[in-house]
Amino acid sequence: MISVQNITLRYGQRALFEEVNLKFTPGNCYGIIGANGAGKSTFLKILSGEEDNHLGEVILPSDQRLAVLKQDHYAYNEYPVLKTVIMGYKRLYEIMEERDAIYAKSDFSDEDGVRASELEEEFSEMGGWEAEAEAASMLEGLGISQELHAKLVKDLNDTEKVRVLLAQALFGNPDVLLLDEPTNHLDVSSVMWLEDFLLDFKNTVIVVSHDRHFLNTVCTHIVDIDFGKMQMYVGNYDFWQQSSELALKQRKDDNRKKEDKIKELKEFIQRFSSNASKARQATSRKKLLDKIKPEEIRPSSRKYPYINFKPEREAGNDILFVENLSKTVDGELLFKDVSFHLKADDKVAVIGDNSNAITMLFKILMGEEQPDSGEVRWGVTITTAYFPKEHDAYFQSKLNLVDWLRQYSEEKEEGFIRGFLGRMLFSGEEALKECNVLSGGEKVRCMLSRMMLSGANVLLFDEPTNHLDLESITSLNNGMIDFPGALLFTSHDHQLTQTVANRVIEIGPDGMADRMMRYDDYLEEKQRNAAEAPVK
Repeated sequence: MISVQNITLRYGQRALFEEVNLKFTPGNCYGIIGANGAGKSTFLKILSGEEDNHLGEVILPSDQRLAVLKQDHYAYNEYPVLKTVIMGYKRLYEIMEERDAIYAKSDFSDEDGVRASELEEEFSEMGGWEAEAEAASMLEGLGISQELHAKLVKDLNDTEKVRVLLAQALFGNPDVLLLDEPTNHLDVSSVMWLEDFLLDFKNTVIVVSHDRHFLNTVCTHIVDIDFGKMQMYVGNYDFWQQSSELALKQRKDDNRKKEDKIKELKEFIQRFSSNASKARQATSRKKLLDKIKPEEIRPSSRKYPYINFKPEREAGNDILFVENLSKTVDGELLFKDVSFHLKADDKVAVIGDNSNAITMLFKILMGEEQPDSGEVRWGVTITTAYFPKEHDAYFQSKLNLVDWLRQYSEEKEEGFIRGFLGRMLFSGEEALKECNVLSGGEKVRCMLSRMMLSGANVLLFDEPTNHLDLESITSLNNGMIDFPGALLFTSHDHQLTQTVANRVIEIGPDGMADRMMRYDDYLEEKQRNAAEAPVK
């Protein structure tokens, strides 16, 4: 269990949250949510002791162990992968190191024997004999194969390093587990493994995530940072969304009733205060008026961009023909014999174990790369807009946002451009930012603005939710659902994929699968087929 008492975090005159009193108990998973900059990650740092620039107290019993998902991907570069995971349980790792050092001595003394015996007893009590097997199982569950376990962390790619650090945080059954964006860089099977792990975890979990499906699956409580405070709700993300919207509506309705009553009392007092027969009633109403105080509702820190893709012309039914596409890069076969026909009502999720293969497919469809073999034919009425995963090249100039977006708009008038940027949360001086200093999320919103202005009737998205907050993801999700044309997209956001796609295409070096079904149905079919497949 971990709790906070009267926690206040300020930066100058700005208070992110004030006088927070919360208790996090075993057996529960708490999702921390809030707009970008609300203080979610900083709150986790307060809990872990990394951030001490705050008022109030964090209380963790001295006999309990807290584990944190590390963000420094290079801190363990010189250590073997398996040992890095075990280092997550600091005391167990110290015992293992001291024990091994004693046994390696050439002049093993009686004192060494006594100390070794003490260490062995503690080692056994802490489950040390199962430590390597447990660490290996976690690594494999997160997609780190056994042949990588003895390698140094520096020999892994960045995605693999993130998974090793996640296994390190999970290792050894910590009493309190703090996870900041744990699903980043995980594939579908690894996310499902993590969800199952957390559902079975008996201690306390506190997690920050932009993955709505993940929050819905694992969270028993939601802690919302908004209106300058932190409010805990029982239930998952969807329950929080419904209950918080209802609570805010009720508060506004109560204020409206109070304001109507205040108006009514003021009119009575003004009308009858000089009337002797009504003076007593007017005085009574004055006293009542003084007691009625509408609740001050501070503005929410949440802001939802307006994302709406409108095609300028209707597409025909034959959108795209892809025949026998194959591509190899640097000796690696990315995909082979990819063939499909895209129709007007298709919203296709393209999935696969290798995200580079999907990116290459999209580049080939857009004419940016050439296939080794095969053909791509677009319909004659088709106009396309494309969201590339790597889009920093669009933001290398010093143009302000008004001039940057004007490049992609037929309407050049500044008022129109500023109005459009305002709907995408770039209002006032924000619209005059130079495009080369934008954050990741701001760049994504700009790229989505560019797509909206195109009027295209077919849209392609390569990981559009990267860098976006929950509010922007929700707006994009709704915009993609409402788009009347055809879509091809890939995304790690499970809920977006499930709610948008009516067709799933999986590509890989061994071929492709093409199913007219929802994403969850496809995953169930795939799991069922894997379970029924004969053991080799």
